[in-house]
Amino acid sequence: MYKMNRTIFLVDGFNLYHSCIDAQKDAQGATTKWLDLKSLCVSFLPVSGRIAVERASLEQIYFFSAPPTHRSQNKLNRHTLYMKCLRRTGIVVELGRFKSKDAFCTNCRSSTVLHEEKETDVAIATRLFEMCISNNAETIILMTGDTDLAPAIRTCKRLYPHKHIFFAFPYRRTNAELVGIAPESFSIKLKSYRRHQFPNPLILPDGSNISKPTNW
Repeated sequence: MYKMNRTIFLVDGFNLYHSCIDAQKDAQGATTKWLDLKSLCVSFLPVSGRIAVERASLEQIYFFSAPPTHRSQNKLNRHTLYMKCLRRTGIVVELGRFKSKDAFCTNCRSSTVLHEEKETDVAIATRLFEMCISNNAETIILMTGDTDLAPAIRTCKRLYPHKHIFFAFPYRRTNAELVGIAPESFSIKLKSYRRHQFPNPLILPDGSNISKPTNW
């Protein structure tokens, strides 16, 4: 009887989203943002199984993002719609927030308001530690190329050397520093985005459906 390698994905939503924008440009207009994230993650379970030398099973997917309340209503609506799709496919969505701050340009001597995504990196790092401490998985795959998470990854790998912690870098987000921390990491290819798209419309379990936004 095989011992199951429980695998958890921690997904940096905006890192993945901007990767999808790059992919869509390189795909010459083919859609990539209507991404079926669960299907994509499931396709990587064989990679998890090879690294852990055990048959992999999907334990959970956590998706970290923040509502773009500072952007247009259309962008906010699309974000809300996509979060609904993710939740309906069993993904746990954890939302942070955007915080405004004043920035001053010394060259033009003028100020402007910028918006920063807050809490996401801390939320990912906190969830990573929680999964290690509670022993909820043998393998944790982080879908991001953000080096802000490097200290948390180093610490978890040191404290829990029996855990398999590595990265699935979104398209065009491969990072050499993070590869050095987790050499077993891999990069997601453009063709994977194209292969794992939601149907349009997405039929929900209750029989209702969600259509892809026309400008996606």
